[in-house]
Amino acid sequence: MKRTCSEINTKRFPHRQAGASTLVMLVMVLFFGGLLMMAVRLAPAYVDNLTVQELMERLDENENPVAMTPVQLRNWVKKQLQVNNVDSFDASYVTMEKRGDVALVTVEYEVRTDLFFNVDAVIQFRHEYEMRGE
Repeated sequence: MKRTCSEINTKRFPHRQAGASTLVMLVMVLFFGGLLMMAVRLAPAYVDNLTVQELMERLDENENPVAMTPVQLRNWVKKQLQVNNVDSFDASYVTMEKRGDVALVTVEYEVRTDLFFNVDAVIQFRHEYEMRGE
């Protein structure tokens, strides 16, 4: 009597590999779902920060920051943020210090966002720009 390979393998190895168990799959789905949820909740803060960085880099190209007063700088920032639809940023986060023909502009702020239930994430941003007069 001839036996096939599958019959031989089932007698020699009675427990065949079946893949991941339901528990392992559940843990993986929860883990990757949590990572995805965190990315979705944190990404807008980083996108707004990139917009603020681009805005501050354009300041030196479009305006003369050394000739501006802090109030003029904040008004310019407010207008640019409104155009770019950045709502979570306040112009008061921008400070300016003048040293001769150099303006040191500092942007320092934090964003707080809910992750889930009573767990929040706080992201801190700080950028310094040294701008020279024309």
